[in-house]
Amino acid sequence: MQGYRFDWTVVWQYRQALAQALALSLELAAASLSIGLVLGLGFAWLSQSRRRSLRGLAHAYVATARSTPLLLLVFLVYLVLPQYGLRGLTANQTFVAALSVTAGGYLCENFRSAFASMPRAYLDSARAIGLTAWQRQVHVVLPIALRYALPSLTNSAVSVFKDTSIASMISVRELTFTAREISTNFFRVFEAWFVVAGLYLAVSTLMALLARRLERRMPRLS
Repeated sequence: MQGYRFDWTVVWQYRQALAQALALSLELAAASLSIGLVLGLGFAWLSQSRRRSLRGLAHAYVATARSTPLLLLVFLVYLVLPQYGLRGLTANQTFVAALSVTAGGYLCENFRSAFASMPRAYLDSARAIGLTAWQRQVHVVLPIALRYALPSLTNSAVSVFKDTSIASMISVRELTFTAREISTNFFRVFEAWFVVAGLYLAVSTLMALLARRLERRMPRLS
């Protein structure tokens, strides 16, 4: 460290590449989170089913998704599955598929906890006014569950964004890949990682602030 001179000109020259990398990281996170929300909500509903087989399927998915390291899952989808016929996916699509599976496992638990926390009185009131089972799920259970799950969903969203850094392992040109490129080509290790770390921190903080603002605007539940 002694004698090291910071030189930010290289990072400035890479500003366009860094902006594109940040946009790609956000795109990967948004796609993975969207698919993960569908998977998580679907399996959370299955976990509430009266059928033991459906509950078992949901529990098996959650256990597998949460216990499998994301990097291992990425390599499995990217390197192993093409040997068994799953071809044609780009590196970006491969990573989104892997991250969506992982995110779905955690989001499933977020929704399941929200369902369990819901007061019985809401469902009783919905039955009393004649809503069908499907109407109760769509118009009563889902909105209230989203309200209860919002804090944990925010944490999961931030985690998904940070996990996009693993995409660099399969040469996806997101933030971490670009930082490694700067470090390797110009030996500006500290400058590159300081800037990228700042970008991760800024986006994660902004996501948390937006979620907190949304939570304040939502009606309080008794």
